[in-house]
Amino acid sequence: MKKDIVLCGVGGDGIVSVAKIISDAALNMGLNLKQSEIHGMSQRGGSVFSHLRLSSDEIFADVIPEGQADIILSSEPMEALRYLPWLSKEGWIITNNDPFVNISNYPDMEKVNAELAKIKNLVSFNASEIAKAIKARSNMVLLGATVPYLGIELSKVEEAITHIFGNKGAEVVEQNMQALHAGYEQATKK
Repeated sequence: MKKDIVLCGVGGDGIVSVAKIISDAALNMGLNLKQSEIHGMSQRGGSVFSHLRLSSDEIFADVIPEGQADIILSSEPMEALRYLPWLSKEGWIITNNDPFVNISNYPDMEKVNAELAKIKNLVSFNASEIAKAIKARSNMVLLGATVPYLGIELSKVEEAITHIFGNKGAEVVEQNMQALHAGYEQATKK
């Protein structure tokens, strides 16, 4: 098993938490992992990205070469397009289609959506709306939508959520589980 994942979004969207959950689940499955440095965390709303490499074999580098990512998980549609050069021909983009407009020259959403629509393997939906309806965070909804493409069992991701958020109480764990399952259902519905 090998998965190269680019996680991207804006500061404050929980991309770091998603990377931690995936890493925890992968380690519990006995997989090797390497993660690159995450940029932009110091500024809320600034660009954040991380390269996360998972494999049953040894991993020699923590940075994913351009054109080699199996998954781009993005909390924001323009950020998904920014990292498009890393996506492999058979790779998947899982993105929130709710824009975080924090710059005056944010591109027209029709143009952003038209570019995303050119991607063969795309899961694009309003994760923010789903999260708001269940009083959860959209990053967990996006994580759930990514699980079918990770090569990691849903139960392992659930265990990782329980492990990471358990000290915050049962209510926080349950909120995150609801969001995870809502995203999973979004990605797997026909």
